[in-house]
Amino acid sequence: MTKSNLLSASALSLGVLAASLGPAMAEQKTDFKLAWSIYVGWMPWGYLEDSGIMDKWADKYGITVDIVQINDYVESINQYTAGEFDGVSATNMDTLSIPAGGGVDTTALIVGDYSNGNDAVILKGDGSLADLAGKPVNLVELSVSHYLLARGLDSVGLSEADLASVINTSDADMIAAYATSDVEAVVTWNPLVSEILGSNPDATNVFDSSKIPGEILDLMVVNTETLADNPDFGKAVAGAWYEVMGLMAAGDEAALSAMAEASGTDLAGYKAQLAATQMFFDPASAVAQASSPEMPATMTAVAEFLFDKGILGEGAPSPDFVGVAYPDGTVTGDQNNVKFRFDASFMQMAADGVL
Repeated sequence: MTKSNLLSASALSLGVLAASLGPAMAEQKTDFKLAWSIYVGWMPWGYLEDSGIMDKWADKYGITVDIVQINDYVESINQYTAGEFDGVSATNMDTLSIPAGGGVDTTALIVGDYSNGNDAVILKGDGSLADLAGKPVNLVELSVSHYLLARGLDSVGLSEADLASVINTSDADMIAAYATSDVEAVVTWNPLVSEILGSNPDATNVFDSSKIPGEILDLMVVNTETLADNPDFGKAVAGAWYEVMGLMAAGDEAALSAMAEASGTDLAGYKAQLAATQMFFDPASAVAQASSPEMPATMTAVAEFLFDKGILGEGAPSPDFVGVAYPDGTVTGDQNNVKFRFDASFMQMAADGVL
């Protein structure tokens, strides 16, 4: 898994610059491109492309949809923000901070899953979350790992100020870093979590994403204007996605094995990652998640975290800078600056069998 959410100053600046340039004006068209990066919940996007299932659904609507793997997660979002892609796989947090925060009106077309243990705070040695006080913590700074740490610390009455330091560490270096004597705690995601816990008897999981269900969402987000002007694009993508969800729900080993191999693991390893992921195989469950009464509070908490870290759009005056709209029409944040929308309509079409 390389869901590296590293929002470095350079990457963020690139996203802001790309947003200032803006995507091309939306219009009716027939050719679309989606970007995705390696992560357990996003492997179906690669399978959609490789299996021909996306082509089948695109042909049904008289369009083409190319699904392109981008090795660098943040770069994939920056390219989407710049208008190079019509959609991208992204977390709710990164959608809010990069395209939406940068002024690109973006819609969550597919709510694919939420992390349900894939992300974890790991302490070296015995102890609890409270024992992080006074210790350095290694993580990918300004990522979902940073958010998870903040939520965990808050749950035990601590804050980042109570730590010795937060040390920005690439996901590529995390396993090696854990093995050094200087590192006392890390926050990371699967498969790194599984590797660290499985190969280090002294590693203790003191907090993970199963404690904040529904907060770290994995989405396929698309340009709102493009979707509005081309509803068949949304129908084709939703139809193809839920065909693959049906295969996964049925335990189709050919499909699952292909996803496992593409993610650099075996079938057992991929299934283990799926076990820590709340996949919404049934479109009705995805609709329920998008429409959840808890969603506004979740997105408000995410916005507050991003604002606190200074990455909720350039010059954001408050956590309410970006408006987020929900399927029932309610909005959190600035109702005059809605740039992030949860649209359950295409997932509902899949649930109703009308695609």
